[in-house]
Amino acid sequence: MNFIALPGVRAKQHSSTHPTRTPLRVSGPPLRRGSMTARPWHGFWQGLRRSIAAMTGQPHVAPARPWEFAARRRRRVLVAAALLAGMGGAWLTSTPGNGTAAGWQAMHLALSALLIAWISAGFLTALMGLFAHLRGDRHALALDGLEQVALRPNARTAIIMPICNEDVGAVFAGLRATCESLLRTGQARHFDVYILSDSNRNALCAAELAAHAQLRALFSGQLNIYYRLRRRRTRRKAGNVADFCRRWGRNYAYMVVLDADSIMSGDCLVNLARLMEREPRAGIIQTAPQAFGLDTLHARMQQFSSSVMGRLFTLGMRYWQLGESHYWGHNAILRVEPFMRLCGLPPLKGQGGLSGDILSHDFMEAALMRRGGYEVWLVPELQGSYEQLPPNLIEELRRDRRWCQGNLMNLRLIAEPGLRGVHRAMLATAAFAYASAPLWAAFLLSGLVLLLGDAPGFAHHMAGSAQITLWAATATLLFAPRLMALLLVLNQREAARYGGRAALARSMLLETLWSVLLAPVRMAAHSLFVLGALTGLKLEWRSPPREAVDVGWGEAARRFAPYAVLALGALCAAAAKGSVEAIWMLPASVALILGPALAVWGSRVGAGRALRRRGMACIPEELAPPAVLRTAQRYSRNVPAGTATLGALLPEPLPAAGSA
Repeated sequence: MNFIALPGVRAKQHSSTHPTRTPLRVSGPPLRRGSMTARPWHGFWQGLRRSIAAMTGQPHVAPARPWEFAARRRRRVLVAAALLAGMGGAWLTSTPGNGTAAGWQAMHLALSALLIAWISAGFLTALMGLFAHLRGDRHALALDGLEQVALRPNARTAIIMPICNEDVGAVFAGLRATCESLLRTGQARHFDVYILSDSNRNALCAAELAAHAQLRALFSGQLNIYYRLRRRRTRRKAGNVADFCRRWGRNYAYMVVLDADSIMSGDCLVNLARLMEREPRAGIIQTAPQAFGLDTLHARMQQFSSSVMGRLFTLGMRYWQLGESHYWGHNAILRVEPFMRLCGLPPLKGQGGLSGDILSHDFMEAALMRRGGYEVWLVPELQGSYEQLPPNLIEELRRDRRWCQGNLMNLRLIAEPGLRGVHRAMLATAAFAYASAPLWAAFLLSGLVLLLGDAPGFAHHMAGSAQITLWAATATLLFAPRLMALLLVLNQREAARYGGRAALARSMLLETLWSVLLAPVRMAAHSLFVLGALTGLKLEWRSPPREAVDVGWGEAARRFAPYAVLALGALCAAAAKGSVEAIWMLPASVALILGPALAVWGSRVGAGRALRRRGMACIPEELAPPAVLRTAQRYSRNVPAGTATLGALLPEPLPAAGSA
């Protein structure tokens, strides 16, 4: 089937300006305008003064619900244990110092304590996840009995998919699979679908309009599918969602937010709406999407890690967050009225990289929803939620740069009056997830300076039992979660879903090696991202590719060779000094030297498929794909990359509601 003819649109034009003559910009119900007013931020110092005044001027308010008492206890345990671990790390690192070496040793000691506490928090979260899996959690949202919850006729849900310059064929293939799965539940009458486009290339806009027209015709009389192309492309995804809310938000009780690569089963969508109906205090309910869909070596490693360890960490986060959880910006359901009333996001005042439009809008929206009295829940047990991960290391780091800048921006809002303590802590830890990279680099640098400078007793200390104990403890904190994740899979008798116990063990070893090699590369890149955010370097914002893209040796060398040269120089200097110094620098240096090769090899589809043929790094979603993923993959194979036509897929009849 050819594209629908669109007067005024030249299909092969790739203008960077927003199209001005494209007809049919909006396909939707009549406007029912509502307000989504963004209240100005107080700013750090004014917010801090107001927050302190509120804490000292009002009586202590006890938690209102049982889960709040439990969450408070669990958080205290988490913080106390992490602090104790940090103190232990400082004690093992401490050495006598004098003169100029004393300053470097104090820096090394402080960084050791801080970083050990940081990785201890991750270990403890995984441990809590294992405990919750083995013992259950009576304070979590229960999924039992959801099938008995009826959806009220006026409790309608909008499924919204913001897109911007995406691969139209892949996006609409996944969306069609989601819609078909929803129809099979027999509950599609409670849902409408909106495609909210911020695309600014004429050819892509034409393709989106054509694909929407075909999809709308396919589901005519069964499911409403609307399309909106914004004239004013402001505030990126957050602005796109806010634009929808102002136009049509009053028509809906709930909205499910998808990313362009999101796929969700109909059962998952219906269960999210039922949870909202049953839990009137819930403002946001977040699923734990499972990665799927790409065959590059890098993506396969990430998908496997997400599948095996992701559940452990999401269970652990839910254990101490409970009704004050994260929102990840997609594959979640939101209560529309309080979202419109509470979650407007004005820009941050000032100049530089940490001002302007809020980039990591999801964390702030969760914090504001909770400030308004609504709960934010994570439900990792809810199946049927999927997303894609970046296909290679360069695309992963490009995404991380956006996240880094967004999380550092949010740190300016940590003192906003009324935010819950746990959400302030989450804003801080989200920023520290990237700020820890330059701190790790400073830790290694300070150690190297002390070694090369013959600091009194430091070289002897590095070869002593205390340092060996510290490294052993650090390795345990970093790698024990992988063993816990294996235990969780084996306890659930799910090893066969990963190809069997032997394949699972080999895959875990390979993924661990891959992560160890990439850790110094990520550390170096994230350190530059932090520097860029603090100095206001320009941020490139573009949609990630939805298919495998090979990284060439030239591009890999341009991006990673500077790290390799610096690492080689540091390793040579350390080796010239002595064996202890060389051993200290060897792991990070070798990984950085291999950085360009890791980027190239990780982008190769052939390497990923070779692993799959050997039964390694496989995930259940590819060994036994759920129906909605099988459907999406079948449709995407029949849609040429970069096109919108659904072609011969249109005449295929839809199964009746309730059929298999």
